[in-house]
Amino acid sequence: MNFIYILRKKMEGIELSREEIAYIVDKFTKGEIPDYQMAIFLASVYFNGMNFEEIAHLTSAMMHSGEVLNLSSVSGIKVDKHSTGGVGDKVSLILAPLVASCGVVVPMISGRGLGHTGGTLDKLESIPGFRTALDAEEFIKILKQTGVAIIGQTEKIVPADKKLYALRDATNTVASIPLIASSIMSKKLTEGIDGLVLDVKTGNGAFMQKLKDAKLLARTMIEIGKRLNKKVVAVITDMNQPLGRTVGNALEVEESVSALKGDGGEDLMEVTYELGACMLLLAGKAKKKEDAKRVLKKKILTGEGLKKFKEMVESQSGDSSVTDGGSLQKAKYKIVVESEESGYVKTIDTLKIGSIACSLGAGRMKLNDRIDHSVGLTIEKKISKKVKKGELLAYIHTNDRKKGEEAGRDILECYKFSKNRVQPPKTIIWSKH
Repeated sequence: MNFIYILRKKMEGIELSREEIAYIVDKFTKGEIPDYQMAIFLASVYFNGMNFEEIAHLTSAMMHSGEVLNLSSVSGIKVDKHSTGGVGDKVSLILAPLVASCGVVVPMISGRGLGHTGGTLDKLESIPGFRTALDAEEFIKILKQTGVAIIGQTEKIVPADKKLYALRDATNTVASIPLIASSIMSKKLTEGIDGLVLDVKTGNGAFMQKLKDAKLLARTMIEIGKRLNKKVVAVITDMNQPLGRTVGNALEVEESVSALKGDGGEDLMEVTYELGACMLLLAGKAKKKEDAKRVLKKKILTGEGLKKFKEMVESQSGDSSVTDGGSLQKAKYKIVVESEESGYVKTIDTLKIGSIACSLGAGRMKLNDRIDHSVGLTIEKKISKKVKKGELLAYIHTNDRKKGEEAGRDILECYKFSKNRVQPPKTIIWSKH
């Protein structure tokens, strides 16, 4: 094998073999291919692309750059869900325990927020004591006992992805569908799962803002699953407005608990039930999507979903009084944002909403930024809702009044109004097995 020869092939758009891709991933992970050379390879993939076979080979090579979990000792069908990231997307916090309460094992390795999108781990860590840094042995133990665990990526899981992502970020090659798909799927398929449901976001608050790009990413990840013998379902959901009512870590945990108590917003629960039904179908717990949704709704009504959430929190050393309204941090100030005009909400700049939450401290623009779990936004008016001048649009939760007042002015710029009522965006846009 010769890296320069392989690089030249990719620069000329020639298909690479499984062995050539495995060689590059292995040597780069070990530090035997320098960053400046690997950067040229990433740029070649960015501009010339990869076919489905190459992407599957890249995913497999990245998976096997580290530890691949063996969950064979955990009885039952294991199904996970992954979201490509959005604003106010707290679905995993509701979905994982809810699906586990139906008898499906849910092993979830999640990420942290970066940029305008929130991270599941950051949200869970707003619960005092909640541990996301578990090794494989403890992860498996909790899955056996509780049927659900949400943890972070360990140093031993897909080390190639960590190195590649850092270089992609530095070389502006992040927005490449082969590189995005292989990054996501390599992390998910190392979990030892039987099936995976993908929530691909599209809209002005998503990484894939155009529907055609979201569909291509979804189809690419489905094809990776087929080639690596894993059942994969993809659902495309809307991100033209924040999902649910809150944006911010402790606020989203609080909203998730409310949802598990039966008080979830319509859009939030529509996405949760759609993804959850797909997970139950993959696990063989239902034959029809409508039946699966009825099962999930019943688990909310009986309180079994909330009970499983409490078990999950306790199993990962968290303070379970969060389910009774206790233990979450509260911001010092709650600033009211009132509309400066009347009309129907036409559009919301969701990307900017996420960025405003970050500016308050709810997210991070760099990996080492500190998170303030207590801060964020409550969105009171969404697309198609009628608003009168002076009526409440949102709340700013902040520990810095000056920042909060600035955020309030910025929120006003996120809203565009119409004299006539507009239709709300369709929440579930596309579903594909």
